[in-house]
Amino acid sequence: MSAESGSDQLIGMENETFRNSVGTMDETGKRKWVFPRKPKGKYTSYRNYASYIMLAIFFGLPFVKINGNPFLLINVIDRRFFIIGQPFYLQDFFILALGAVTSVIFVMLFTVVFGRIFCGWLCPQTLFMEMVFRKIEYWIEGDRNKQMKLDRQEWDAEKIRKRMMKWSVFALISLIIAHFMFMYIVGYEEVFRIMNEGPQNHSLKFLVMVFFTMTFYFVFAWLREQVCTLVCPYGRLQGVLIDKQTINVYYDFKRGENRSKWRNNEDRKTAGKGDCIDCHQCVVVCPTGIDIRNGQQLECVNCTACIDACDEVMEKVGLPKGLIRYATEAEIENQDSFKFTSRMKVTTVFLALLIGFLGFLMYDRGSMEAKFIKPAGSTFFTKDGKITNTFIYTFLNKSNEKKILTIKVMAPTHAEITYFGPKKIILKGDEILKGNINITFPEEQIKFSKQNMTIGVFDEKGEMLDSFETTFEGPFKLLL
Repeated sequence: MSAESGSDQLIGMENETFRNSVGTMDETGKRKWVFPRKPKGKYTSYRNYASYIMLAIFFGLPFVKINGNPFLLINVIDRRFFIIGQPFYLQDFFILALGAVTSVIFVMLFTVVFGRIFCGWLCPQTLFMEMVFRKIEYWIEGDRNKQMKLDRQEWDAEKIRKRMMKWSVFALISLIIAHFMFMYIVGYEEVFRIMNEGPQNHSLKFLVMVFFTMTFYFVFAWLREQVCTLVCPYGRLQGVLIDKQTINVYYDFKRGENRSKWRNNEDRKTAGKGDCIDCHQCVVVCPTGIDIRNGQQLECVNCTACIDACDEVMEKVGLPKGLIRYATEAEIENQDSFKFTSRMKVTTVFLALLIGFLGFLMYDRGSMEAKFIKPAGSTFFTKDGKITNTFIYTFLNKSNEKKILTIKVMAPTHAEITYFGPKKIILKGDEILKGNINITFPEEQIKFSKQNMTIGVFDEKGEMLDSFETTFEGPFKLLL
């Protein structure tokens, strides 16, 4: 058999495989490894630029500080949380809960109108898989055909060398990602300190780092697109959110059908043939192995690789681009051009308002929180016609600025405050301070055994930062 005939036979077998099974499973339900061809084109270039920005943010954000606070820190163990440089405490978790609900609503509305743009352009799984690990794989093993050839050949010196090199680089990249993820939990200073002191002094944290590294390696070296098709709930949620007005990557079946191979100097329209020349290039570039021509599918992550591949073929054969494009199903069915509809405009405005509301929640939480609690088992005492209660105060400075505080009783009036310490309380930024005070009223001011009282906390400029409502205890009085 000649090399040419063997190549033709291989292509024929490959095309037959495309017709019988696409995606990540074969006819028997066994996983089929996907070898996507390296994409190129306009959208791929845009995605590369977007990925450079996102990767720079991911690797640079742990080192960014605002007023001495980390830009983002989620330290569940030590209960230290910073978002955009602002400290968050357990008392603020209702804000984060509202923020989480707002985020879910945002994702749902965004998906209803704009589809899975997030999956293809911003999702960390897609970002690391396609823009880091996949590129390393292309660099070591070559493009699609070379990878398939390497996969079929025996474990000779070349295959062992390339696979060991790829797996080693994957493990190193996974280790780096794990370290940076850990920086978002404990801060980069702590990570560097642990690295300097060695794993023998931080065995638990070292094991956590190993676990993260192994997880990332498993995901990007083996699980891969299965995360999008089987694990991620967003892909399943998409199935109930999209409709005919949702923007997605679509194949223009009205223009493309009937499919037929390309023949030079043929009038395809007269012959009843569509613009799709059945070259399968949209399939070979797909990172999830689907055929976009079969309609909208849960496995499609809107990565636009098929758009670039199809546009490249259309340009070569002299047919209009856009056979596969961003569109709505209604546009494809009606053969309309893209329009930014009223629904899209209203939803976009509403999404912007949701973001604004989330930002408002994060910043409108006050710069300080004050509490005045009576010690357990304590009661009042009387002397010289006056009644005194003892309170334990707890001040939490949520800002980064030092504050000089004074305490005043807002109601009832004529209160005297005795400090167990200086009258002006100095509270540093991001500090919690506790102390005791006595509050005294003339006996005639206290009408009830438990009288409502409001205590205010003021800064040195006389501005009230917070207030707290409690009760002042006195002797029981029988009202006739």
